[in-house]
Amino acid sequence: MTVDPGIWLVRQDGEALACRLQARLGGTIHRPWLSGGSSQKEQFAASWRSHAQWIVIGATGIAVRFLAGLPADKHSDPALVVLDEAGRHAIALLGGHEGGANALAYAVANATGAAPVVTTATEAVKPLTLGIGCRKGVPVERIEAAVLHALAQADLRLAAVRDVATVDLKAEEPGLLAFCARHALPLRVLARATLAARPWVSRPSDWVRQNVGLDGVCEPAALVASPRGMLVVPKTSLDGVAVAVVMDHNEWNRV
Repeated sequence: MTVDPGIWLVRQDGEALACRLQARLGGTIHRPWLSGGSSQKEQFAASWRSHAQWIVIGATGIAVRFLAGLPADKHSDPALVVLDEAGRHAIALLGGHEGGANALAYAVANATGAAPVVTTATEAVKPLTLGIGCRKGVPVERIEAAVLHALAQADLRLAAVRDVATVDLKAEEPGLLAFCARHALPLRVLARATLAARPWVSRPSDWVRQNVGLDGVCEPAALVASPRGMLVVPKTSLDGVAVAVVMDHNEWNRV
């Protein structure tokens, strides 16, 4: 079983998406129409254990039918993420925690601009999304201090944070990646064009405008990443780190 993902194309229409995923995440593209003599379901079953993680480009219903009879143990089954052909939703369908499908869904989302869809219970009870912008080279300790400072403004806990969002310019920022790794938080990376089209900023920043080309990062990033969320902590800055907090808005939130 290889650690690189298998990318299963249900139809040729998903070729461009598959190539983009392969360029960003590596892996092997499977084009079942090139192999005659058996159905796609049979071919997928034969390949099931060849990858530790799968990305199926197609409809969720098709992926469910492919999986019929294959899962045996959540501790050893491959993870599976479904990405629709329009690249809108990356759905962690199987092996969210043990298999790493939740993390894979975010990786697929960051590679394609899709929205990650995670339904595991642990994440469902975490209503907070952090939007973070920072200056280059800010260490993890300062990012953590700024996050705790922002959460304290509304008496919120780090344990209630579901994910972190930022702009693509900060996708490889070491301190930010270290903070997410330290607290096992997935990072949602959003394109500058996406944030520019949604300038939801309470206090525009000249520095961010000059260096990033946006009026702000943390507030629009958090709001885009949590579509039905409400801004509960506007932009709060500390030592070169800007943090905003958005809470998923529904009547069953418990923080």
